[in-house]
Amino acid sequence: MPDAEGKVLYVWFDAPIGYISATKELTPKWADYWCKEDTKLVHFIGKDNIVFHCIIFPAMLKAHGGFVLPDSVPANEFLNIEGEKVSTSRNWAVWVHEYLKDFPGCQDVMRYVLCANAPETKDNDFTWKDFQDRNNSELVNIFGNFINRTWVLMHKLCKGKVPRLHDHLLDEKDKALIETIQSAKSKVEQLLEEFRFRDALFEVIDLSRSGNKYMQEKEPWILAKKITGTDDAVSVEAQQRIDNCLHLCLQLSANLAILINPFLPDTAKKMIGMMKVVEKMLDWENAGKIKLLSVGYSLREPQLLFRKMEDEEIKAQVDKLHQAAITPGNTPAITVEETVKAVELKPEIQYDDFAKLDLKVGTIIAAHKVEKADKLLKLEIDLGFEKRTVVSGIALHFDAASIIGKQVVLVANLAPRKMRGIESNGMILMAEDADGKLQFVNPDTAVNNGSGVS
Repeated sequence: MPDAEGKVLYVWFDAPIGYISATKELTPKWADYWCKEDTKLVHFIGKDNIVFHCIIFPAMLKAHGGFVLPDSVPANEFLNIEGEKVSTSRNWAVWVHEYLKDFPGCQDVMRYVLCANAPETKDNDFTWKDFQDRNNSELVNIFGNFINRTWVLMHKLCKGKVPRLHDHLLDEKDKALIETIQSAKSKVEQLLEEFRFRDALFEVIDLSRSGNKYMQEKEPWILAKKITGTDDAVSVEAQQRIDNCLHLCLQLSANLAILINPFLPDTAKKMIGMMKVVEKMLDWENAGKIKLLSVGYSLREPQLLFRKMEDEEIKAQVDKLHQAAITPGNTPAITVEETVKAVELKPEIQYDDFAKLDLKVGTIIAAHKVEKADKLLKLEIDLGFEKRTVVSGIALHFDAASIIGKQVVLVANLAPRKMRGIESNGMILMAEDADGKLQFVNPDTAVNNGSGVS
């Protein structure tokens, strides 16, 4: 371009226009989404794109005029898999089509785990063990258990129908549960509006936890033993207290179906199937109501919403991940597009500048995670003539125990620096491979600790 010698037009200057043109392909009313003053524009992105969505794209829209600017840019951190960066080229990934084949009907479980473990405020890690634990302890034992107990007891103690609510027998526990149900909607709604999806999901699970606690305290199965037929007054009151307990548990179940629907849509549909109600009951406006299921209405038999994940099938997934991963010696052909990266060199220095660095070879003799620091390891390094403590940000790339005995190259004359209250005396040289994983820079063969590097 004229007068543009030496200038580079970065791809992200052009790419955001695609968001607008994609909307134009979808609807002739595309301008309503981008130009009307009452439009709320939200960008859901990863943290590596913050600059483009918060500076470049808004600057383009503002300079052009007539377009709304982003109201909010929720940016997630990174999600790793089993401690390593996701890499489709190395096949270090969990593929959705394979997951659905291995775990048929369990798509909501993966939705749940990804949301509950979402990297909203820091880098997080997907592990198959965490997948199993969250499914078994949270979905099966808390949420699913409450729904199943409610349905089983309703069929056993209330003839399979929604029982009446006897107002004169409502106690403090009943009233507290009603208040919890009515307030849940606003709590979840506010968190959703703030894009805190993980916290919103926690509130829904916590609501089911409240249901379990309430049922355990009311003990309708114990009350059932008082219905003997020999004392009508005792029998009637016992049945009415059972009715109250299960009526509120059923109304809570209906609310749980509505509140869980944005996260686990298939589960919500199973629940309304058990309730024999139309899908419109899942409309958000119905949340918080305690008259969603009509008294005397017959409900279907209980259906397990989730199944327990066994150790064997989880181990199979871990083994499959490691076996399918492509090792450096078995790497497929890489395209030019994958290998070409913009390389920006630092300013030129003279030999005397380099000569100021005192590089020494040392051996890691101890390694520990730094408390409350996800990325830091505290290393003890033997330099031959002395031992050094170095704090290094490599915890996401290496297990502490696995690097003991490794030889490393250390900048030995770097000024000490405190990190998390620990004085770090030196810096280890690292290199980043094609997948973004750090690798030690060290000699091909072992050398004496304290050897200089030149």
